[in-house]
Amino acid sequence: MNILSLGRNAASTAAKQPRLLPVARRYLASEVNKKSPKESTDSQRSKEFASKLKNGPGFGDFIGGLSDPLTTDQLIEKASTMQTTSVPGTSRLPRWLKTDIPMGGNVTKIRKALRDLKLHTVCEEARCPNMSECWGGGKHGTATATIMIMGDTCTRGCRFCSVKTSKAPAPLDPMEPENVARALAAWGLDYIVLTSVDRDDLADFGSAHFAQTVQRIREMAPHMMIECLTPDFQGQPDLIEPVALSGLDVYAHNIETVEQLQRMVRDRRANYKQSMFVLEHVKKTKPTLLTKSSIMLGVGETDEEVMQTMKDLRTAGVDIVTLGQYMRPTKRHMKVHEYVTPEKFSHWEAVGNELGFLYTASGPLVRSSYKAGEFFIKEILQKRHAAAAAKTAGADPAENMRDIAASIATEERKKADASSGTTS
Repeated sequence: MNILSLGRNAASTAAKQPRLLPVARRYLASEVNKKSPKESTDSQRSKEFASKLKNGPGFGDFIGGLSDPLTTDQLIEKASTMQTTSVPGTSRLPRWLKTDIPMGGNVTKIRKALRDLKLHTVCEEARCPNMSECWGGGKHGTATATIMIMGDTCTRGCRFCSVKTSKAPAPLDPMEPENVARALAAWGLDYIVLTSVDRDDLADFGSAHFAQTVQRIREMAPHMMIECLTPDFQGQPDLIEPVALSGLDVYAHNIETVEQLQRMVRDRRANYKQSMFVLEHVKKTKPTLLTKSSIMLGVGETDEEVMQTMKDLRTAGVDIVTLGQYMRPTKRHMKVHEYVTPEKFSHWEAVGNELGFLYTASGPLVRSSYKAGEFFIKEILQKRHAAAAAKTAGADPAENMRDIAASIATEERKKADASSGTTS
């Protein structure tokens, strides 16, 4: 091939290139857009998922695994069922543990007075669910409050309690007994519960301060019923006695839980035998004084352990027992082991009555300072005082407190039957 032929071929190829370029571009584009069967399937699935997401799965799809979304009525019914059958130990509160937010005129009035006088209540510090009912008067109209004296900081660290803790709390306020007495006299409450933090930093653990506060209240509000929920004073008789003889009506000290769980639930300085001794010694010091204790349920106890604890309390001479559900105040505190049902609490109430307690308050929202219990105790105390007055006048009154308690319980049952339209 000569040089002339090569020149002609090169010229012919160059002339064809402009026509070949568009064809090459179309070919390459068609090859790039081609999808494998797998890619096509994935794309279809993505479209279907996007379509379902756009339409939105119903709430019922998530909670019930149903093929069709639930209607509004079905959702309400489903939620109600879930609340009723809440799994023990879970964080979801059963419906029977839900209460209203504390509010109302009397709640605001008491809260303002507390702030002005620099006083504290265990109702607020312990986040009690019954605050609105107690401060507002409740269905019985007996307005109550639980005042926490000796500061708002405790020297102990129980795993169930939300009160602040410190090894060295602030010194006692010497004006506190006077301020508390004046505030209570002004509020016109029917029944007051005095409690306190533990003060292991003080020489007498706060015994004299506690007794002085009761005495000042008695002077300024002589008709007020006074209950004291006290520390254990480390089981020292000479520190328990001044409070027992200070003029109070009810001496309360909480056993908190069964003997087997004491170390897990309470501070190491508190224990089962020491608390039982406090209650027993109070009864020996002043036999006519009503004594009271409280047990938390839902922390891992067994029925046999609860039964034994209630029997031990009766052996120690305790007149009144309350049983309530432990509710975890914050995530830093011990977990709830079980949400005990109202039916189980009713069972323990029946057991308490069989064991011979003057009064047994048992329910999910029952606390040691319990509104309905305070009403009942107030009635017992008033009838006992009336019986004592009648005896002085030469009458033949029912002197036995258990007879008085039984008569009040009968009256309450009759009232409840009448309101529900039944007859006894």
